[in-house]
Amino acid sequence: MAKLAIANTNRAIVELLEITENPRHRFMLQAYYRHRYLEIAGRYEEIFAPDMMVEDPVYHFHALGISTRLEGQDAIRNLYRTWSETGECVMYTDDEEVAVSDHMIASKLTGYQFKPGHILAAAGIDVDDHDAMYIYKASEEMVWPYDDRCRLVGEDVWEVDPDRAEIIKLDPADVITPQEARQILDPFIRPLPAFDETAMRPARPQRSRIVAG
Repeated sequence: MAKLAIANTNRAIVELLEITENPRHRFMLQAYYRHRYLEIAGRYEEIFAPDMMVEDPVYHFHALGISTRLEGQDAIRNLYRTWSETGECVMYTDDEEVAVSDHMIASKLTGYQFKPGHILAAAGIDVDDHDAMYIYKASEEMVWPYDDRCRLVGEDVWEVDPDRAEIIKLDPADVITPQEARQILDPFIRPLPAFDETAMRPARPQRSRIVAG
């Protein structure tokens, strides 16, 4: 398996931004884009900026071998820190569809997350090499709610059919480290635009839009 083109992970967001005119929806999509690349690049501390996340976010994960509820920035920061240390922050999406509305972004995708063998084994997944790096490939659905100021309220992530997940062992040459991910993605990570009252106001009655990656 060749190295994943992680710089293409946000292409469905880019395509949706190209046809989205509403300022509020554009701001949310740009925040969504920025959050995902910061996470993959291991620059997780920047996700907690006051213009990007509420003070008391709540995450629900039922995907990628995880079933948990995380409440508060400290708990979520600990998850991102662990992923950066283990290489699990490196992810890729394919076949993605993204939809945006006034207080929510929804996504349907095929997700790929790097997972060390010992992490998979600890989760009860049978692997033949605890020292190798694997990819956990699965169909996922996500809903990310946002507040009136377009700040992330949390993440709700589901794995559609865990029994159909694929565990793919990587050749060492195909492994992307967090350091390499940062080098690849840093040129694509842009500051958010200034938030103003136009973006703050809900966009109703305009309907949400959807795009397939």
